Amino acid sequence: MSDRQTKTDVILIGAGIMSATLGTLLKELAPDWEITVFEKLPSAGEESSNEWNNAGTGHAALCELNYTVEKSDGSIDISKAIKINEQFQVSKQFWSYLVSSNLIRNPHEFIMPLPHMSLVQGEKNVEFLNKRFKALSTNLLFKGMEFSDDPAKLKEWIPLIMNGRTSNEPIAATKIDSGTDVNFGALTRLLLSHLENKGVDIHYKHSVDDIKRTGDGSWELKVRNTTNGAVERHNAKFVFIGGGGGSLHLLQKSGIPEGKRIGGFPVSGLFMVCTNPDIVEQHHAKVYGKAPVGAPPMSVPHLDTRYIDNKKSLLFGPFAGFSPKFLKTGSMFDLITSVKPHNLVTMLAAGAKNIPLTKYLIQQVMLSKEKRMEDLRDFVPDAKSEDWDLVVAGQRVQVIKDTADGRGTLQFGTEVISAADGSIAALLGASPGASTAVHVMLEVIKKCFPQHLEAWEPKIKIMIPSYGVSLLDHPELIDDIHHSTARTLGLHSELQPVM
Repeated sequence: MSDRQTKTDVILIGAGIMSATLGTLLKELAPDWEITVFEKLPSAGEESSNEWNNAGTGHAALCELNYTVEKSDGSIDISKAIKINEQFQVSKQFWSYLVSSNLIRNPHEFIMPLPHMSLVQGEKNVEFLNKRFKALSTNLLFKGMEFSDDPAKLKEWIPLIMNGRTSNEPIAATKIDSGTDVNFGALTRLLLSHLENKGVDIHYKHSVDDIKRTGDGSWELKVRNTTNGAVERHNAKFVFIGGGGGSLHLLQKSGIPEGKRIGGFPVSGLFMVCTNPDIVEQHHAKVYGKAPVGAPPMSVPHLDTRYIDNKKSLLFGPFAGFSPKFLKTGSMFDLITSVKPHNLVTMLAAGAKNIPLTKYLIQQVMLSKEKRMEDLRDFVPDAKSEDWDLVVAGQRVQVIKDTADGRGTLQFGTEVISAADGSIAALLGASPGASTAVHVMLEVIKKCFPQHLEAWEPKIKIMIPSYGVSLLDHPELIDDIHHSTARTLGLHSELQPVM
């Protein structure tokens, strides 16, 4: 067993979309910095970023109903939808820059144009969807959205969903053609391959077991080579913990006060997948419905066309589940070992508040395949069991923290925790996650490298033309970005004018 020691400028823990994005940004802004990546699995993007482990929607709030809330006066609050859409535009601009600069190639390997739709049933839900449509479609970011409650029109849009439908219940949908399907696993692999070409050291099958601050303010990591058991010590001025569900344990080991009184609640998922080409060809969209009453936001049912391994398939789900693991490849003790004296009360408060959620997850775990097929038939009335298989998706760890809303609040979103001096940052949480990775990593750069921002800003604006401004305050930028990213990324269905 060796105990080798090395020093570097930046260490990224986890070879997923977040580390890949931060590494790529930093290599453009500070090409001379030495960057090292540690990943405990044999290859890149194998956990939450993997194409079979996430929805791959390209979350732009075009179809996700939980991003638009009906207020007590009956109006629709679209502020969260606008925020998420703008953040996804940032991702598209950065990807477009990388492709146009030949830093990554073949954008069709990771992004494809695909209509995004919302679908609801029942008079009250149809009324809500119509109000949502009216609120969004007048906004420049959502131009081109259509609404229909005409079954004949819906049969044109979504034949697979409308065929065999016998219910007389009102039904309606919105459709916008500027949506995308994003293969975040493929994108992660492209980015890390680019970083390797730029001289970044990427170590697979290397697990970070411990992390501690040294006397000079830098960080020392204890890293174990999982192939031969050798232990190495690596020192860095800046550490990013981007290990998905594994981030919480490492954040706790760092001992920074900002990581106290934070917990995590794991939620697993299952999808039904159809690869029967006759059925797959009858559907070409991502169609999001409404979550059942009592279900968490990440359990919104959706029927998605996906492009994986250059093949088109259909995914339906997610069906929620529960496992105490924080990663798909994690330990059954992950949840219990994450409970510390400083977050015990927070975790207990969350448990007391979320008994209905726990009950819902237990019910989901107990579902048989036929019961899941019944849920699918609400979407696809003619679905046959032999055409659909179960796929286990990735683990998501929702953040639990004390907020103004009360102790032990379960957060449904993505959160960055960083030390006061900016020397370490950890990414926690889940959706919209990968879709907003570039925005989130720019926030990490702002928080952790404020002394470099002035010098870096001109380059950031070349990579992301809308950096630092609101798109809605600069409508001329929306059209420019819309067309340039569509051309560069091959999103030809986006080439209609939006203004």
